[in-house]
Amino acid sequence: MKPLYLYNTLSRRKEEFKPLNRDFVGLYTCGPTVYNHAHIGNLRTYLFEDILKRVLLYNGFTVKHVMNITDVGHLTGDRDMGEDKMETGARREGRSAWEIAAFYTEAFKKDIARLNILEPDIWCKATDTISEQISLIRLLEEKGYTYGIGDGIYFDTSKFKEYARLSNQNLDALQEGARVEKNPEKKNPTDFALWKFSPPQIRRQMEWESPWGVGFPGWHIECSAMSMKFLGDHLDIHCGGVDHIDVHHTNEIAQSEAATGKKFFNFWMHGAFLNIHGGKKMAKSAENFLTLDSTFLQQGISPLVYRFASFLTHYRNPMEYSDESVKAARNGLQHLQNQLRQLRRDHPADGIVQPRFREKLLSAINDDLNMPRAMAVVQETLKADISGADKIATALDFDRVLGLDLAQIDRQDALPEKIRKLVDDRRKARQEKQWEASDRLRDEIQELGFVVQDTKEGMKVFKA
Repeated sequence: MKPLYLYNTLSRRKEEFKPLNRDFVGLYTCGPTVYNHAHIGNLRTYLFEDILKRVLLYNGFTVKHVMNITDVGHLTGDRDMGEDKMETGARREGRSAWEIAAFYTEAFKKDIARLNILEPDIWCKATDTISEQISLIRLLEEKGYTYGIGDGIYFDTSKFKEYARLSNQNLDALQEGARVEKNPEKKNPTDFALWKFSPPQIRRQMEWESPWGVGFPGWHIECSAMSMKFLGDHLDIHCGGVDHIDVHHTNEIAQSEAATGKKFFNFWMHGAFLNIHGGKKMAKSAENFLTLDSTFLQQGISPLVYRFASFLTHYRNPMEYSDESVKAARNGLQHLQNQLRQLRRDHPADGIVQPRFREKLLSAINDDLNMPRAMAVVQETLKADISGADKIATALDFDRVLGLDLAQIDRQDALPEKIRKLVDDRRKARQEKQWEASDRLRDEIQELGFVVQDTKEGMKVFKA
């Protein structure tokens, strides 16, 4: 097997990946804060993490994948100022914070299923691990890393000498009140909350008793507590978006290594932003975010088009979103599907995976998940002077990494009877120019888990 090289944010270079335990990988990926829908910029990070996981599996590793659900403690200001995002979401929608968390957790799981992202082995919620978080804070307290102020218990970053090891920030230049929210009680601008007190005379929807008073955990402590609970205290790979480097992941390292005295994770990997409107990053705070539903499903575009689009830019490079990029990805995916359809019509499905092309794919994906190069290998394989049956077998083997569901490209020909009837009704409505009925039927089909595409060749429907 070829060596696997991954870019490690901690060392700022590609390194050969070798797990702590032979053939077994502990993988932790920062999950969503479930106060709103994940936007497609968020989902780009989960797509990169899915490719990482699939590449690990393709290389023969056993992977234990843990993903957290942040359902408490993530404030509107990353450095512990502002309101809990769950409380904000509850007020926005007139529901309880618990209802908001449950609703958007399920919405997130539907989104990753539509993108054919492999589910983690363990889902863990912050609200289910409060006792573990309190225990970790008490350990830090016993070791002298904490102090209390009016609004909570804080980690003293001045006592952790390698605090900026991951971010490489110039801490002297980090002015409180400029890039950092001002809190005059904090000893250092970078100190962060481990436990926040509930405001006086206000009962929060989510709060717990603790040795320090009624309150709730800080955002950062949850990931340390959950990764240690399910994976141990010295781990293989931790992933997230690049926006987590300076604060969230830096704080995770500080509190975890202060508590255990051991290196926390060997590899830290981060996916770049999705940009929109001339290079501006997509973000909920900027109110320029697009969801999978509004951008793809409601337009009759398969979510796998977005998955395909994400392969065309390396995960560490910013990805530009536009109508043109979606159209190009849609055409690219349809071209790939049509190539496989034609091969299936003309050749038996009893080919073998060609070692020469499998080696080429491994060379691409084992070079820090180089998916643009991997897609070039796919096309090289399909155009090669080998049998059609071998092309099919090799492409389907590649799909263990791609996750484009290439084995199921003809599934629109085997729709359930209920869906077939709705499709027939919609086709008739369109013929009669009953556009309102057509839109209603399209929405009904998509609510049942199918994608509707209106193409030059006619309407296409397949399971999302």
